[in-house]
Amino acid sequence: MEAPAIFTEAEVYQRSFNPQAYLKEFYTMTDSQEGANVFLMQNLSSLHKMFSLDGLRGDTLIDVGCGPTIYQLLSACEHFQEITALDYTDQNRRELEKWLKNEAGAFDWVPVVKYVCELEGDREKWAEKQEKLRKKVKQVLKCDVTKANPTDPVSLPPADCIVSTLCLEGACKDLPTFRSALRNIGTLVKPGGHLVMLTVLEETYYAFNEQVFSCLHLEKHEVEEAVEAAGFEVKFSKVQPMSVADARTDCSGVLSLVAHKRASVT
Repeated sequence: MEAPAIFTEAEVYQRSFNPQAYLKEFYTMTDSQEGANVFLMQNLSSLHKMFSLDGLRGDTLIDVGCGPTIYQLLSACEHFQEITALDYTDQNRRELEKWLKNEAGAFDWVPVVKYVCELEGDREKWAEKQEKLRKKVKQVLKCDVTKANPTDPVSLPPADCIVSTLCLEGACKDLPTFRSALRNIGTLVKPGGHLVMLTVLEETYYAFNEQVFSCLHLEKHEVEEAVEAAGFEVKFSKVQPMSVADARTDCSGVLSLVAHKRASVT
């Protein structure tokens, strides 16, 4: 499979991104999905480690580019009291709300929740964790990371932490846009607060459901430099190489990164 020749614009996501197909493809933990499972479990483990770091605590957390997923909030919800989830596409937000409201037909996250509970030491706390997360997500809003205020026309008070997983590399057509998007989402976090990221490296496409979506090819140093330029200091940065070949993507690995927002941005 080859990368699309052109950048996948936001309107394409809004028009044709299928959240149910995406969830089924990448977040169903079954024996037949070895590549997807390894990728997901590595990311869950990375998030668990990052949210266990000193200082990653607070009242408010904003998830930038949540998609239709909750996996990125399972470790986070133990350390923050109120969560706001942001995504560009209407259907992703609807799919997420379906799970939050425990509606019929919502995606079954139980195997993933159990895995995270196992990382935390008690697999049997999965039902309790689901309930906790449902209570803590207070709102689900539209966002556009290319805007100076990503939640425009809504203005959110800056949060103690922002988390963004596998989002900006799909939303940004080039490195200047990526750097600008990081500055934009940086405004959503308080000085002294944290940024937690999972970013795929050296990826030009990902595919599912017979659709191919473009991705910005990023190197580790480019992500770190963009984070620093957005007013943050990188505290933790680690690459997890792709250990299983997967035709649905050409990424070489995933960068886990935690950064601290400097008190004054010069």
